[in-house]
Amino acid sequence: MTHRGRHRRQKRGRALRGVLAGTALALTAAATIVSASQAVSSDNPGPLKSVTSAAELKDFQLKEHLASKSSLDRLATSMGGTVGVSTVLEHTNRTMRGAAECAPTETGALPVAPTATRAYCWDDADAASQRWLPQSVTTSGDADEDGRWGANRVILSGWTHNDAKPGEPEVSRGLARVAVIDANNLSDMTYRWVLLVVPTEDGSDYRRLASSISGMVWYQDKLLVTASATDTDRKSLYVYDMNRIQRASVDSPAVGRVPGGWSAHGYGYVMPAVASYSLTGGTCDPAADDRTPCFGSLSLDRSSTPDSLVASESFRAGDDRRSRLWRYSFSRAGDRSGLLAANAMGRVNAVEAYSTKATGIQGVLSYRSAGDEKADWYVGLAPRAKDRHGTLWRLDADGAKAARCGSDEQSRRCWGERAESLSHWEGTGEVWSLTESAADERSGWRGTPVPERVLYAVPLSSITGSLK
Repeated sequence: MTHRGRHRRQKRGRALRGVLAGTALALTAAATIVSASQAVSSDNPGPLKSVTSAAELKDFQLKEHLASKSSLDRLATSMGGTVGVSTVLEHTNRTMRGAAECAPTETGALPVAPTATRAYCWDDADAASQRWLPQSVTTSGDADEDGRWGANRVILSGWTHNDAKPGEPEVSRGLARVAVIDANNLSDMTYRWVLLVVPTEDGSDYRRLASSISGMVWYQDKLLVTASATDTDRKSLYVYDMNRIQRASVDSPAVGRVPGGWSAHGYGYVMPAVASYSLTGGTCDPAADDRTPCFGSLSLDRSSTPDSLVASESFRAGDDRRSRLWRYSFSRAGDRSGLLAANAMGRVNAVEAYSTKATGIQGVLSYRSAGDEKADWYVGLAPRAKDRHGTLWRLDADGAKAARCGSDEQSRRCWGERAESLSHWEGTGEVWSLTESAADERSGWRGTPVPERVLYAVPLSSITGSLK
Protein backbone atom coordinates (compact mmCIF):
# COMPACT_ATOMS: atom_id res chain seq x y z
CA MET A 1 0.00 0.00 0.00
CA THR A 2 1.26 3.50 -0.77
CA HIS A 3 0.84 4.70 2.79
CA ARG A 4 3.19 2.04 4.06
CA GLY A 5 5.90 3.24 1.72
CA ARG A 6 5.67 6.70 3.22
CA HIS A 7 6.03 5.24 6.70
CA ARG A 8 9.18 3.40 5.72
CA ARG A 9 10.71 6.65 4.63
CA GLN A 10 10.22 7.87 8.18
CA LYS A 11 12.76 5.36 9.53
CA ARG A 12 15.18 6.60 12.13
CA GLY A 13 16.43 5.65 15.57
CA ARG A 14 17.41 2.18 16.58
CA ALA A 15 17.60 -0.65 14.11
CA LEU A 16 15.16 -3.51 14.30
CA ARG A 17 16.42 -5.89 16.97
CA GLY A 18 14.07 -8.84 16.73
CA VAL A 19 10.90 -10.33 15.37
CA LEU A 20 7.61 -11.03 17.08
CA ALA A 21 7.50 -14.69 16.14
CA GLY A 22 8.44 -16.86 19.10
CA THR A 23 7.71 -19.96 21.05
CA ALA A 24 5.11 -20.28 23.78
CA LEU A 25 6.04 -19.11 27.24
CA ALA A 26 6.11 -21.49 30.15
CA LEU A 27 3.60 -19.75 32.40
CA THR A 28 2.87 -20.58 36.02
CA ALA A 29 0.34 -23.11 37.15
CA ALA A 30 -1.71 -20.27 38.59
CA ALA A 31 -2.59 -19.25 35.05
CA THR A 32 -3.66 -22.70 33.92
CA ILE A 33 -5.75 -23.99 36.80
CA VAL A 34 -8.95 -22.46 38.11
CA SER A 35 -11.17 -24.02 40.74
CA ALA A 36 -14.84 -24.65 40.08
CA SER A 37 -15.74 -21.92 42.57
CA GLN A 38 -13.77 -19.38 40.54
CA ALA A 39 -15.03 -20.58 37.16
CA VAL A 40 -18.78 -20.82 37.32
CA SER A 41 -21.15 -21.04 34.39
CA SER A 42 -21.84 -17.86 32.44
CA ASP A 43 -24.95 -16.92 30.54
CA ASN A 44 -24.75 -17.58 26.83
CA PRO A 45 -25.28 -14.27 24.96
CA GLY A 46 -26.80 -16.10 22.00
CA PRO A 47 -26.66 -15.06 18.33
CA LEU A 48 -26.06 -11.62 16.89
CA LYS A 49 -29.15 -9.76 15.73
CA SER A 50 -28.51 -7.48 12.76
CA VAL A 51 -29.58 -3.84 13.04
CA THR A 52 -31.03 -2.98 9.64
CA SER A 53 -33.41 -0.02 9.95
CA ALA A 54 -32.11 3.38 8.86
CA ALA A 55 -33.45 4.98 12.05
CA GLU A 56 -31.56 2.57 14.29
CA LEU A 57 -28.35 2.85 12.26
CA LYS A 58 -28.52 6.62 12.56
CA ASP A 59 -28.00 6.23 16.33
CA PHE A 60 -24.33 5.57 15.55
CA GLN A 61 -23.78 8.54 13.20
CA LEU A 62 -20.79 10.76 14.01
CA LYS A 63 -19.88 14.34 13.19
CA GLU A 64 -16.22 14.99 12.39
CA HIS A 65 -14.37 17.99 13.86
CA LEU A 66 -10.90 18.76 12.45
CA ALA A 67 -8.50 20.98 14.35
CA SER A 68 -6.99 23.87 12.40
CA LYS A 69 -3.60 22.96 10.96
CA SER A 70 -2.38 26.50 11.55
CA SER A 71 -3.34 26.27 15.23
CA LEU A 72 -1.63 22.88 15.60
CA ASP A 73 1.47 24.26 13.90
CA ARG A 74 1.44 27.28 16.21
CA LEU A 75 1.39 25.03 19.26
CA ALA A 76 4.14 22.82 17.87
CA THR A 77 6.35 25.81 17.06
CA SER A 78 5.83 27.27 20.54
CA MET A 79 6.93 23.95 22.05
CA GLY A 80 10.04 23.60 19.91
CA GLY A 81 8.67 21.42 17.12
CA THR A 82 7.45 17.84 16.87
CA VAL A 83 9.12 14.47 17.29
CA GLY A 84 8.15 11.00 16.14
CA VAL A 85 7.62 7.63 17.78
CA SER A 86 11.24 6.69 17.18
CA THR A 87 12.40 9.58 19.38
CA VAL A 88 10.24 8.36 22.26
CA LEU A 89 11.61 4.84 21.79
CA GLU A 90 15.16 6.18 21.96
CA HIS A 91 14.38 7.59 25.40
CA THR A 92 12.37 4.81 27.07
CA ASN A 93 12.81 4.83 30.84
CA ARG A 94 10.75 1.89 32.13
CA THR A 95 11.13 -1.87 31.67
CA MET A 96 8.52 -4.55 31.12
CA ARG A 97 9.11 -7.69 33.17
CA GLY A 98 8.97 -11.02 31.35
CA ALA A 99 6.66 -13.81 32.50
CA ALA A 100 9.40 -15.40 34.60
CA GLU A 101 9.75 -12.16 36.56
CA CYS A 102 6.02 -11.70 37.18
CA ALA A 103 4.55 -12.46 40.59
CA PRO A 104 2.12 -15.38 40.97
CA THR A 105 -0.71 -12.88 41.56
CA GLU A 106 0.09 -11.34 38.18
CA THR A 107 0.31 -14.55 36.14
CA GLY A 108 -2.80 -15.74 37.96
CA ALA A 109 -4.72 -13.06 36.06
CA LEU A 110 -3.83 -14.63 32.70
CA PRO A 111 -6.38 -16.63 30.67
CA VAL A 112 -6.95 -20.20 31.78
CA ALA A 113 -7.95 -21.40 28.31
CA PRO A 114 -6.58 -20.83 25.80
CA THR A 115 -3.26 -20.02 27.45
CA ALA A 116 -1.12 -17.02 26.59
CA THR A 117 2.03 -17.52 24.54
CA ARG A 118 3.48 -14.15 25.55
CA ALA A 119 3.08 -12.35 28.87
CA TYR A 120 4.66 -9.25 30.38
CA CYS A 121 4.24 -7.32 33.62
CA TRP A 122 4.72 -3.61 34.07
CA ASP A 123 7.43 -1.71 35.84
CA ASP A 124 6.87 -2.12 39.60
CA ALA A 125 5.68 1.46 40.14
CA ASP A 126 3.05 1.17 37.41
CA ALA A 127 2.00 -2.35 38.39
CA ALA A 128 1.04 -1.35 41.93
CA SER A 129 -0.50 2.09 41.32
CA GLN A 130 -4.17 2.30 42.34
CA ARG A 131 -4.57 5.67 40.64
CA TRP A 132 -3.91 4.49 37.08
CA LEU A 133 -5.96 1.85 35.24
CA PRO A 134 -4.69 0.05 32.10
CA GLN A 135 -7.62 -0.10 29.69
CA SER A 136 -6.64 -0.42 26.03
CA VAL A 137 -4.04 -1.81 23.66
CA THR A 138 -3.13 -1.41 19.98
CA THR A 139 0.03 -2.14 18.00
CA SER A 140 2.04 -1.21 14.93
CA GLY A 141 0.39 -4.32 13.47
CA ASP A 142 -2.75 -2.18 13.37
CA ALA A 143 -0.89 0.87 12.10
CA ASP A 144 0.61 -0.73 9.02
CA GLU A 145 0.33 -3.98 7.10
CA ASP A 146 4.01 -4.85 7.58
CA GLY A 147 3.65 -4.54 11.36
CA ARG A 148 6.23 -1.77 11.70
CA TRP A 149 6.16 1.94 12.24
CA GLY A 150 9.23 3.04 10.30
CA ALA A 151 11.90 0.59 11.48
CA ASN A 152 10.17 -0.31 14.75
CA ARG A 153 7.63 -2.74 16.09
CA VAL A 154 5.61 -0.97 18.74
CA ILE A 155 2.83 -1.69 21.24
CA LEU A 156 0.71 1.11 22.70
CA SER A 157 -1.24 0.77 25.94
CA GLY A 158 -3.74 3.38 27.09
CA TRP A 159 -4.17 4.09 30.81
CA THR A 160 -6.75 6.25 32.58
CA HIS A 161 -6.25 8.11 35.84
CA ASN A 162 -8.80 7.25 38.50
CA ASP A 163 -9.53 10.21 40.76
CA ALA A 164 -11.68 8.20 43.15
CA LYS A 165 -10.27 7.76 46.62
CA PRO A 166 -9.84 4.28 48.17
CA GLY A 167 -13.26 2.80 48.85
CA GLU A 168 -15.04 5.17 46.44
CA PRO A 169 -16.46 4.22 43.00
CA GLU A 170 -14.48 4.96 39.86
CA VAL A 171 -16.62 7.91 38.76
CA SER A 172 -14.06 10.55 37.90
CA ARG A 173 -11.40 10.35 35.24
CA GLY A 174 -8.54 12.80 35.50
CA LEU A 175 -5.83 12.14 32.92
CA ALA A 176 -5.09 9.83 30.01
CA ARG A 177 -1.65 8.53 29.07
CA VAL A 178 -0.20 6.07 26.57
CA ALA A 179 2.71 3.70 27.14
CA VAL A 180 4.83 3.62 23.98
CA ILE A 181 6.45 0.18 24.17
CA ASP A 182 9.54 -0.84 22.21
CA ALA A 183 8.60 -4.32 20.95
CA ASN A 184 11.60 -4.83 18.67
CA ASN A 185 13.08 -7.34 21.12
CA LEU A 186 10.36 -9.28 22.92
CA SER A 187 12.87 -10.44 25.52
CA ASP A 188 13.72 -6.87 26.51
CA MET A 189 10.72 -4.56 26.13
CA THR A 190 10.94 -1.01 27.46
CA TYR A 191 8.49 1.89 27.38
CA ARG A 192 7.85 5.55 28.08
CA TRP A 193 4.69 7.50 28.89
CA VAL A 194 3.14 10.13 26.61
CA LEU A 195 0.31 12.30 27.96
CA LEU A 196 -2.78 12.83 25.78
CA VAL A 197 -3.99 16.44 25.68
CA VAL A 198 -6.52 18.61 23.86
CA PRO A 199 -5.27 21.91 22.34
CA THR A 200 -7.15 25.17 22.58
CA GLU A 201 -8.86 26.34 19.39
CA ASP A 202 -6.20 28.96 18.68
CA GLY A 203 -3.25 26.68 19.51
CA SER A 204 -2.02 28.86 22.36
CA ASP A 205 -2.31 26.18 25.05
CA TYR A 206 -3.60 22.68 25.81
CA ARG A 207 -5.56 20.94 28.55
CA ARG A 208 -5.67 17.40 29.88
CA LEU A 209 -7.89 14.77 28.23
CA ALA A 210 -10.18 14.18 31.20
CA SER A 211 -11.62 10.91 29.99
CA SER A 212 -11.55 7.16 30.17
CA ILE A 213 -9.76 5.59 27.19
CA SER A 214 -11.37 2.17 27.28
CA GLY A 215 -10.78 1.79 23.53
CA MET A 216 -7.83 2.72 21.32
CA VAL A 217 -6.80 1.98 17.70
CA TRP A 218 -3.62 3.02 15.88
CA TYR A 219 -4.35 3.16 12.15
CA GLN A 220 -1.87 4.60 9.66
CA ASP A 221 -0.52 7.79 11.28
CA LYS A 222 -3.52 8.34 13.59
CA LEU A 223 -4.42 7.12 17.06
CA LEU A 224 -8.16 7.03 17.81
CA VAL A 225 -9.25 6.84 21.46
CA THR A 226 -12.61 6.74 23.19
CA ALA A 227 -13.83 9.69 25.21
CA SER A 228 -16.33 9.42 28.06
CA ALA A 229 -19.27 11.67 28.84
CA THR A 230 -17.21 13.31 31.61
CA ASP A 231 -14.93 14.95 29.05
CA THR A 232 -15.26 18.73 28.81
CA ASP A 233 -16.20 18.78 25.12
CA ARG A 234 -18.58 15.81 25.21
CA LYS A 235 -16.86 14.05 22.34
CA SER A 236 -17.07 10.30 21.64
CA LEU A 237 -13.68 9.85 19.97
CA TYR A 238 -10.47 11.87 19.85
CA VAL A 239 -7.84 11.54 17.14
CA TYR A 240 -4.08 11.97 17.62
CA ASP A 241 -1.31 12.26 15.04
CA MET A 242 1.64 9.95 15.76
CA ASN A 243 3.90 12.43 13.99
CA ARG A 244 2.85 15.25 16.34
CA ILE A 245 4.41 14.14 19.60
CA GLN A 246 5.84 17.18 21.42
CA ARG A 247 8.28 17.64 24.28
CA ALA A 248 7.34 19.16 27.63
CA SER A 249 9.96 21.52 29.03
CA VAL A 250 8.87 21.95 32.67
CA ASP A 251 8.57 19.15 35.22
CA SER A 252 5.50 20.03 37.29
CA PRO A 253 2.05 18.60 38.13
CA ALA A 254 0.39 21.15 35.84
CA VAL A 255 -0.86 20.43 32.32
CA GLY A 256 -0.34 23.14 29.71
CA ARG A 257 1.55 26.43 29.47
CA VAL A 258 3.32 27.38 32.72
CA PRO A 259 5.94 29.97 33.65
CA GLY A 260 9.12 28.93 31.88
CA GLY A 261 7.57 26.66 29.28
CA TRP A 262 5.20 23.70 28.99
CA SER A 263 4.21 21.06 31.53
CA ALA A 264 2.70 17.59 31.14
CA HIS A 265 2.03 16.47 34.73
CA GLY A 266 5.62 15.34 35.06
CA TYR A 267 5.80 13.47 31.75
CA GLY A 268 8.34 14.33 29.09
CA TYR A 269 6.05 14.11 26.06
CA VAL A 270 2.51 15.09 25.05
CA MET A 271 0.29 14.43 22.04
CA PRO A 272 -2.32 17.08 21.20
CA ALA A 273 -5.56 15.95 19.56
CA VAL A 274 -5.87 16.80 15.87
CA ALA A 275 -9.53 15.82 15.40
CA SER A 276 -12.55 14.49 17.24
CA TYR A 277 -15.92 12.86 16.59
CA SER A 278 -19.22 13.51 18.36
CA LEU A 279 -22.50 11.63 18.08
CA THR A 280 -25.03 13.58 16.02
CA GLY A 281 -27.81 12.34 18.30
CA GLY A 282 -26.32 14.06 21.32
CA THR A 283 -24.08 13.17 24.23
CA CYS A 284 -24.34 9.59 25.45
CA ASP A 285 -25.39 8.80 29.00
CA PRO A 286 -24.43 5.31 30.20
CA ALA A 287 -27.31 5.38 32.69
CA ALA A 288 -30.00 6.36 30.14
CA ASP A 289 -31.78 3.97 27.80
CA ASP A 290 -32.03 6.58 25.05
CA ARG A 291 -30.45 4.63 22.15
CA THR A 292 -27.45 7.00 22.05
CA PRO A 293 -24.48 4.64 22.35
CA CYS A 294 -21.56 5.18 24.71
CA PHE A 295 -18.33 3.91 23.19
CA GLY A 296 -16.70 1.09 25.14
CA SER A 297 -13.96 -0.86 23.43
CA LEU A 298 -12.45 -0.36 19.95
CA SER A 299 -10.37 -2.45 17.56
CA LEU A 300 -9.26 -2.53 13.94
CA ASP A 301 -10.58 -5.01 11.38
CA ARG A 302 -8.15 -5.43 8.48
CA SER A 303 -10.19 -8.32 7.07
CA SER A 304 -12.97 -5.94 5.96
CA THR A 305 -12.99 -3.91 2.74
CA PRO A 306 -12.09 -1.17 3.35
CA ASP A 307 -10.37 -1.50 6.72
CA SER A 308 -12.80 -0.63 9.50
CA LEU A 309 -13.06 0.53 13.10
CA VAL A 310 -15.24 -1.73 15.26
CA ALA A 311 -16.80 -0.67 18.54
CA SER A 312 -18.81 -2.02 21.44
CA GLU A 313 -21.34 -0.29 23.66
CA SER A 314 -20.55 0.60 27.25
CA PHE A 315 -23.03 0.69 30.14
CA ARG A 316 -22.59 1.29 33.83
CA ALA A 317 -21.40 -1.68 35.89
CA GLY A 318 -24.20 -4.11 36.62
CA ASP A 319 -26.45 -2.88 33.81
CA ASP A 320 -28.03 -5.86 32.01
CA ARG A 321 -29.20 -4.08 28.86
CA ARG A 322 -28.41 -5.66 25.50
CA SER A 323 -25.16 -4.30 24.10
CA ARG A 324 -24.64 -3.26 20.50
CA LEU A 325 -21.64 -3.79 18.22
CA TRP A 326 -20.96 -1.70 15.12
CA ARG A 327 -18.35 -0.59 12.59
CA TYR A 328 -17.24 2.43 10.56
CA SER A 329 -15.13 2.33 7.40
CA PHE A 330 -11.82 4.17 7.27
CA SER A 331 -11.32 6.77 4.57
CA ARG A 332 -9.52 5.77 1.38
CA ALA A 333 -8.65 9.35 0.46
CA GLY A 334 -4.91 9.97 0.45
CA ASP A 335 -5.19 13.28 2.28
CA ARG A 336 -7.31 11.74 5.05
CA SER A 337 -4.95 9.07 6.34
CA GLY A 338 -6.20 7.42 9.49
CA LEU A 339 -9.55 9.26 9.54
CA LEU A 340 -12.99 7.70 9.21
CA ALA A 341 -14.91 7.84 5.93
CA ALA A 342 -17.02 11.02 6.12
CA ASN A 343 -19.45 12.53 3.61
CA ALA A 344 -19.35 16.12 2.36
CA MET A 345 -21.15 17.28 5.50
CA GLY A 346 -18.57 15.67 7.75
CA ARG A 347 -20.97 12.89 8.79
CA VAL A 348 -19.68 9.35 9.42
CA ASN A 349 -22.23 6.54 9.16
CA ALA A 350 -21.97 3.07 10.62
CA VAL A 351 -21.81 0.49 7.83
CA GLU A 352 -22.93 -2.41 10.02
CA ALA A 353 -24.42 -2.91 13.48
CA TYR A 354 -25.69 -5.74 15.68
CA SER A 355 -27.39 -6.19 19.02
CA THR A 356 -26.49 -8.97 21.43
CA LYS A 357 -27.57 -10.16 24.86
CA ALA A 358 -23.93 -9.91 25.98
CA THR A 359 -23.48 -7.55 28.94
CA GLY A 360 -20.37 -6.07 30.51
CA ILE A 361 -18.35 -6.07 27.27
CA GLN A 362 -14.75 -4.97 27.88
CA GLY A 363 -13.15 -5.99 24.59
CA VAL A 364 -14.35 -6.35 21.00
CA LEU A 365 -12.81 -7.84 17.87
CA SER A 366 -14.10 -8.62 14.39
CA TYR A 367 -12.34 -10.85 11.87
CA ARG A 368 -13.41 -12.57 8.67
CA SER A 369 -11.39 -15.63 7.71
CA ALA A 370 -10.60 -16.22 4.05
CA GLY A 371 -13.56 -17.78 2.29
CA ASP A 372 -16.10 -16.82 4.96
CA GLU A 373 -19.03 -14.68 3.91
CA LYS A 374 -19.26 -12.76 7.17
CA ALA A 375 -16.96 -11.86 10.02
CA ASP A 376 -16.95 -13.47 13.44
CA TRP A 377 -17.25 -11.12 16.39
CA TYR A 378 -15.35 -11.73 19.62
CA VAL A 379 -16.34 -10.05 22.88
CA GLY A 380 -14.62 -10.22 26.23
CA LEU A 381 -17.08 -10.08 29.12
CA ALA A 382 -16.23 -8.88 32.61
CA PRO A 383 -16.44 -11.40 35.47
CA ARG A 384 -19.42 -11.31 37.77
CA ALA A 385 -19.15 -10.26 41.39
CA LYS A 386 -18.04 -13.66 42.74
CA ASP A 387 -15.79 -14.55 39.80
CA ARG A 388 -12.21 -13.67 38.99
CA HIS A 389 -11.90 -14.53 35.31
CA GLY A 390 -14.08 -13.27 32.48
CA THR A 391 -15.31 -14.98 29.31
CA LEU A 392 -14.29 -14.52 25.68
CA TRP A 393 -17.20 -15.35 23.38
CA ARG A 394 -17.26 -15.71 19.61
CA LEU A 395 -20.57 -14.48 18.23
CA ASP A 396 -22.25 -14.89 14.86
CA ALA A 397 -25.77 -15.12 13.49
CA ASP A 398 -26.07 -18.75 14.62
CA GLY A 399 -25.05 -18.38 18.25
CA ALA A 400 -22.13 -17.99 20.66
CA LYS A 401 -19.21 -20.21 21.67
CA ALA A 402 -16.51 -19.93 24.32
CA ALA A 403 -13.78 -22.10 25.81
CA ARG A 404 -14.51 -24.31 28.83
CA CYS A 405 -12.16 -24.81 31.76
CA GLY A 406 -11.97 -26.07 35.34
CA SER A 407 -13.68 -29.07 36.87
CA ASP A 408 -17.10 -27.77 35.91
CA GLU A 409 -17.65 -28.82 32.30
CA GLN A 410 -20.05 -25.92 31.81
CA SER A 411 -17.61 -23.31 33.09
CA ARG A 412 -16.69 -20.64 30.59
CA ARG A 413 -14.96 -18.17 32.92
CA CYS A 414 -11.65 -18.88 31.21
CA TRP A 415 -10.44 -15.51 29.86
CA GLY A 416 -8.21 -13.02 31.66
CA GLU A 417 -9.04 -11.49 35.01
CA ARG A 418 -10.59 -8.07 34.42
CA ALA A 419 -9.27 -8.31 30.86
CA GLU A 420 -9.76 -5.19 28.77
CA SER A 421 -9.54 -4.43 25.04
CA LEU A 422 -8.53 -6.81 22.22
CA SER A 423 -6.14 -6.10 19.35
CA HIS A 424 -5.42 -8.52 16.51
CA TRP A 425 -1.87 -8.33 15.09
CA GLU A 426 -2.74 -9.83 11.73
CA GLY A 427 0.85 -10.37 10.62
CA THR A 428 1.62 -12.64 13.58
CA GLY A 429 -1.89 -14.01 14.13
CA GLU A 430 -1.83 -12.93 17.78
CA VAL A 431 -4.57 -11.27 19.81
CA TRP A 432 -3.18 -8.87 22.41
CA SER A 433 -5.04 -7.94 25.59
CA LEU A 434 -4.30 -6.73 29.10
CA THR A 435 -5.71 -7.04 32.60
CA GLU A 436 -6.77 -4.01 34.59
CA SER A 437 -6.74 -5.07 38.25
CA ALA A 438 -4.12 -3.50 40.50
CA ALA A 439 -5.57 -4.15 43.95
CA ASP A 440 -8.05 -6.36 45.72
CA GLU A 441 -11.07 -4.73 44.09
CA ARG A 442 -13.36 -7.36 45.58
CA SER A 443 -12.71 -5.70 48.96
CA GLY A 444 -13.43 -2.20 47.68
CA TRP A 445 -9.79 -1.10 47.29
CA ARG A 446 -9.13 -1.81 51.00
CA GLY A 447 -6.23 -3.81 52.33
CA THR A 448 -2.88 -4.66 50.78
CA PRO A 449 -2.61 -3.96 47.01
CA VAL A 450 -2.48 -7.11 44.90
CA PRO A 451 -0.89 -6.35 41.52
CA GLU A 452 -2.66 -8.31 38.79
CA ARG A 453 -1.76 -6.31 35.68
CA VAL A 454 -0.45 -8.27 32.72
CA LEU A 455 -0.03 -7.54 29.01
CA TYR A 456 -0.40 -10.77 27.04
CA ALA A 457 -0.92 -12.34 23.62
CA VAL A 458 -2.87 -15.43 22.55
CA PRO A 459 -2.86 -16.79 18.98
CA LEU A 460 -6.23 -16.30 17.30
CA SER A 461 -5.97 -19.89 16.09
CA SER A 462 -5.79 -21.04 19.73
CA ILE A 463 -8.88 -19.02 20.56
CA THR A 464 -10.90 -20.50 17.70
CA GLY A 465 -9.56 -23.99 18.48
CA SER A 466 -10.71 -23.77 22.08
CA LEU A 467 -14.33 -22.88 21.29
CA LYS A 468 -16.94 -25.44 22.32
